[in-house]
Amino acid sequence: MSAIDRLLARERSALRRLEPKEARRAVDRGALLVDIRPVTDREAEGEVPGALVIDRNVLEWRLDPTGPDRIPEADSTDRHIVLFCNEGYASSLAAVGLHRLGLPRATDLVGGFRAWKADGLPVTPPHSRPSPPPSRAFSRPENEKDMSETPSTPTPESPPARRGFRIGEDWAATLTGLVLLGLALAGVIPAGLIP
Repeated sequence: MSAIDRLLARERSALRRLEPKEARRAVDRGALLVDIRPVTDREAEGEVPGALVIDRNVLEWRLDPTGPDRIPEADSTDRHIVLFCNEGYASSLAAVGLHRLGLPRATDLVGGFRAWKADGLPVTPPHSRPSPPPSRAFSRPENEKDMSETPSTPTPESPPARRGFRIGEDWAATLTGLVLLGLALAGVIPAGLIP
């Protein structure tokens, strides 16, 4: 057994994981259903109507009812939260992380999105729905501006347009930029080589 399989088995013992139809009933009773899959997976396979979309890298900040960056639905430590990823692996580890944060009713969906779909529960077809509006796509802190929304023609009230991206959707560019910056700060490469 691999190390990750041992870790998953140990961590899942703290969860009461839900089968797709159980998860649907929990949502009907007020549980939050949270999709932590990357945007590329949602576009390629579809989405669960009504599920909140929260990028995995900001999940704890958005669901911490005591935090300043929480979503409005994260209103109680007793809130029942059902996470799902593609097949129910990453969501298990994320749910255990929410337990450690003080959310004991967090769990995940056995088999993830693919099991939900295979059980005939509602899904949107791939590419049929545009990305959720910023108020429902929780991929950056509230105080961080999405530079892609900056006007292209400067006005006295607006700064000049800058190329930007949403954190969580262009992680490779972010990582590359950080590595280059670190190398420049360490004197390994000239700072002028950084775009």
